Amino acid sequence: MGMPLELNTMIVTKGNEKRIEENLFVLEKEGYRLYPIEIPIEVRKTIESDTSGTALIKKVEWQHNRTTLTYQLVSLNSTN
Repeated sequence: MGMPLELNTMIVTKGNEKRIEENLFVLEKEGYRLYPIEIPIEVRKTIESDTSGTALIKKVEWQHNRTTLTYQLVSLNSTN
């Protein structure tokens, strides 16, 4: 029996991220998702929105059909 798995190349937060330190965030997503670790990837609020910054994923955890990401924001795109 297979396990559904989604491969993601950007972080889409939908405003659900939680700050745990200055530039360190945790985001929980439904389903099992695979992300590149320690490679800069785009962070967006929604899939259609502009890039809000760049992050490095530090940890990916799978448990009970949920994926928990810990990522470090390395650059933030300003609107100014």
